[in-house]
Amino acid sequence: MKRKLSYALKWTLSLLAVGLLAQCAQVPVHIPCASEVGAHAMPADIAPIKGAPFDMPQLTRPIFPDLVVNMAARGIQPEVAISDLVNEAIEEVSQQGGGTVLIPRGYWKSNRIVLKSNVNLHFAEGAEVEFSGIAEDYLPAVFNRHEGIEVMGAAAFIYANGENNIAVTGKGTIWGPPLEAEIRQRPNGPSVVEKDIPADMPVELRICDGVDGRIFYRPKSISPINCTNVLIEGVTLRRSAHWNVVPIYCENVIIRGVTIHSTEVPSGDGIDIESSRNVLIEYCTLNCGDDCYTLKAGRAEDGLRVEKPTENVVIRHSLALHGHGGITIGSETAGGVNNVYSHDCVFVGTRTGIRYKTRRNRGGGSDNNIFERIRMVDVNKAFTWDLLGTPFYMGELAERKPAREIGPLTPEIKNIIIKDFVVESSNEFFTANGIPEIPFSNVLVENGVVKCNRLIGALNDAEGFTIRKVAVECIENEINILDGQNVLFDDVTFDAPAKEIVVNVEGDISGNICFRGGNVDGKSCYNSVVPFVVPLK
Repeated sequence: MKRKLSYALKWTLSLLAVGLLAQCAQVPVHIPCASEVGAHAMPADIAPIKGAPFDMPQLTRPIFPDLVVNMAARGIQPEVAISDLVNEAIEEVSQQGGGTVLIPRGYWKSNRIVLKSNVNLHFAEGAEVEFSGIAEDYLPAVFNRHEGIEVMGAAAFIYANGENNIAVTGKGTIWGPPLEAEIRQRPNGPSVVEKDIPADMPVELRICDGVDGRIFYRPKSISPINCTNVLIEGVTLRRSAHWNVVPIYCENVIIRGVTIHSTEVPSGDGIDIESSRNVLIEYCTLNCGDDCYTLKAGRAEDGLRVEKPTENVVIRHSLALHGHGGITIGSETAGGVNNVYSHDCVFVGTRTGIRYKTRRNRGGGSDNNIFERIRMVDVNKAFTWDLLGTPFYMGELAERKPAREIGPLTPEIKNIIIKDFVVESSNEFFTANGIPEIPFSNVLVENGVVKCNRLIGALNDAEGFTIRKVAVECIENEINILDGQNVLFDDVTFDAPAKEIVVNVEGDISGNICFRGGNVDGKSCYNSVVPFVVPLK
């Protein structure tokens, strides 16, 4: 049954890609279509990294000795957890200088697998491994990070700590436990994690193993921690228990050709890069129950204590389907998410294309991010900035006013370029809610084509926001600005009702809102804090 579902889904995705190719709008700069990106389009070789506007090393695959241990020869059985035998083989291969541990074709069950230095854990085509649905199978507690807070808790299905030159590869499938499994019935913590774990508690005492009434956090699928030279390539992950691929405190990481399906899983993030540097993500296909490609750097006081950024990240030639955000920055930003370059990616049916989210108590922020040659099809919102959150999680901090005192936990989002993009269909072009104490700043959106229902639902607490050389076709013609300063629409062509744009302006400090060029009838700058109308030719 599982194999039939897998094959059917592959055919569905293939047909979807072909259909989208036929509909794919073209612009002067080539922007890829769905058929050109994602796991199905992955080439054998890793192309050089070009165009990154920061010092990015050329990442290469880790190399492993020729030794291969086929687990079929080690006596693994379909109905018995293979993890003990696999872990013995991994330890043995690592001690002998390295090589490959091969999981053969077949349907296997497993508890926690621990990867060691110089070992490639390879899943053969047709190999399917279902991980346990019993919480105790992921104990004893090990060093971990849950949603940006360091804890001692359940390890990932495939876990490593402090290792070098490691890989998870192949065309096999990694399954989380059944949806009715015991591990899914346990609360994933009683509240938000920064409320669960006292910031001043030593990490070794933050035991979150679910034993004797203690907190339990569900395991991730693949999560190397404190590792260098990491490769995750080709595998399919389905039905995760929590986040899927999560490098934490790692350096020199390549994630390519990975397919993830976790739409039925709350918090089923696809790829989460946590406080890691020099990361290449390419030719992946993510279909997720939460954010797809996500960049994080620690939460609140604990993230400030650790003080490790996520930096030097390239995301290219990748596909996002269902998910809260195609590429998401945050919401854990304490260490800073800096130097991100994403290009030639496609988002189809994703709730938001590019999404920034952080909170007043998360700290850090994000700086120097560039997105180019991006295509979006049937997204709810093309671009979203949300720095406030909701009262359910944030309490009074979700209220925009009064402006709070600026401190170490105040996040700052700045220096973002989005260029050469097509939004084929969306409910809304832009929604951006900043915070009044530090408005998000220096944003350039340039050279794009947009079809949307709503134009700009909110542009709040922004300083220095430019949309340039963009053609927008919209059904509703309103732009809503609250305390927005130095906002420029430069050479923008609007196809809007009544040949006018209605700009609703509020806030005492709104000002210097300018429209020039494009099909605007004249050149106009406004310092008004009351609504005004921009006529179109």
